[in-house]
Amino acid sequence: MTDNFQSTQPIYSQLADRINQQILRGELVPGDKLPSVRELALQVNVNPNTVQRTYRELEAMKIVETRRGQGTFVTDDQEVLNEMRDRLKQERLSHFVKGMREMGYTHGEIEAGLQEYLREEKGDQHS
Repeated sequence: MTDNFQSTQPIYSQLADRINQQILRGELVPGDKLPSVRELALQVNVNPNTVQRTYRELEAMKIVETRRGQGTFVTDDQEVLNEMRDRLKQERLSHFVKGMREMGYTHGEIEAGLQEYLREEKGDQHS
């Protein structure tokens, strides 16, 4: 993880997003132990309180669980992870569609453009 954070969003939230993305990509799997608060704070060059807040937020969403004396772990609850995956997909799609509409594209143009993009991407993968 790098320590490049945007000023438009709280660092703890950006850190939570990064952990969620690591889970989605399979870099962190159910049952994996996360770095200690101090370790992660040193890795990303932030205050340990920021990491603690990140872990509390993820725990409130049931994405991680803290085991007293053992650390913080990715949940084993696949339903929670599937819900997170669906929620993040909807957020990204919503952001994409809103941006396209702000540029003046219609629903049909957005859909056609996305279908064309996916066809081209699929073709590129087979080349």
